[in-house]
Amino acid sequence: MSDNSGSERFLRINVELTVEVLDVDALQAAALAEIRHPAADLDDEERQEQAAMVTADESGATALQWLIEPDHVLALIEHINEVEPREAMLGVEPSDGPDEEGDEDHDHDHDD
Repeated sequence: MSDNSGSERFLRINVELTVEVLDVDALQAAALAEIRHPAADLDDEERQEQAAMVTADESGATALQWLIEPDHVLALIEHINEVEPREAMLGVEPSDGPDEEGDEDHDHDHDD
């Protein structure tokens, strides 16, 4: 079905992923390496500020957020020619663990 009316339609995709941090120190070290990398678009003060935030966050959420590439998230839809990404936001926060009731929700079956 094609919409030639010229009106734009927007859909918001919500994705929830729970991960278990196996080694917070290694996760933080990887994030710090990204922050210190010359290609990071940060001045010295910003590098110090970001590094302090990563090391102060014992959950590893700040470190993980530094390591997630936006292009990887956009890869969820890059193969779909009929849509174009307009806005993307990413948040990483501590969790109590996986939701036991939602275990069946992750199945992806198109054979209805």
